[in-house]
Amino acid sequence: MMENKKLAAATAAVFTYIKTQEEAAFYAAGPAPEEEAVAAPAAGPQVQFNAWGAAGRNDQMQGRFLMQARAFK
Repeated sequence: MMENKKLAAATAAVFTYIKTQEEAAFYAAGPAPEEEAVAAPAAGPQVQFNAWGAAGRNDQMQGRFLMQARAFK
């Protein structure tokens, strides 16, 4: 039972990661040629969002917070 839940969670995480990367690539490619004449020029460089990198940084910040909370207790 627990193995199935772990497998489902891992599979969902992989599919979510792939979907976010595909969406980021789509938006980074810019507007379609027919929309290019209508769209305003982009301000600044395009940055690709890395969902797993953000989750890792969030985990590091949470770990530091827990260490600090324990240190000042």
